[in-house]
Amino acid sequence: MPELPEVETYARDLAGVLPGRVLTGAWTDWPNQLPLNTPAGLDAGVRGQAVAAVGRRGKHLVVRLTRDWLIIHLKMSGRLQLVPAASPPNPHAHVVFGLDGGDALRFHDPRKFGRVYLVADPAVVLGALGPEPLGDALTLDRFRSRLAGRRGRLKPVVLDQTFVAGIGNIYADEALWAARLHPLRRADSLDEAEVARLYAAIRDVLARGVAARGTSFSTGGYRDLTGNLGEMQGTLAVFRRTGAPCPACGTPIARLVVAQRGTHVCPACQPLPLER
Repeated sequence: MPELPEVETYARDLAGVLPGRVLTGAWTDWPNQLPLNTPAGLDAGVRGQAVAAVGRRGKHLVVRLTRDWLIIHLKMSGRLQLVPAASPPNPHAHVVFGLDGGDALRFHDPRKFGRVYLVADPAVVLGALGPEPLGDALTLDRFRSRLAGRRGRLKPVVLDQTFVAGIGNIYADEALWAARLHPLRRADSLDEAEVARLYAAIRDVLARGVAARGTSFSTGGYRDLTGNLGEMQGTLAVFRRTGAPCPACGTPIARLVVAQRGTHVCPACQPLPLER
């Protein structure tokens, strides 16, 4: 699933080419991807609106239009492609936006889990999200206060988009390893030093993911706007490295399931303390 680094890569690339462009319409062959709009309503709604800015909120791409907001959530298999409109059809591009000048922004999504919203108020879609983990507003003190009182296991808390926005399975595993914390630790069991390690690890792992332009595991997975693979997969410590040696201690990486997610840990570097 594209997470913060992958969506940030799309946002930065699109911010360099979309502002000022005018949308000429929208087409979809899978209406379920439009929870708040009909295909005809999306087409009529975007038609003639210019792109003012492109950004990101959590895992959502956020496009500010002349009047409205276009929000795209890539979910499990979504990719974005900016191509000439006359390019050969993409059978997995279930939502396509026309642009002046003869280009098209295609939402490639083989599993059809992605979502597209055209709204007058972005809070309708984004209002419940927690703070941005790389933003200046999320200080260590604020992170500590948001974590205080949470009794759930660490990994589900880190994945909770109302806690902080943008972290998914890949970067949660990597951050917990970097912080030397087991994903099944209770969130309220961390001492001050462990909270500080987790805060620093989340920010470091995500920043490195952005710098690497995301993580790609296969040619059919995430690719950037021009079709290039991300580079973070070459430096992952634990995610999808079951049985491989831990980069820190050499212990084989173990796989377990936490909150129905495949989860990867180093049993030596991330011990699970006994609980009362």
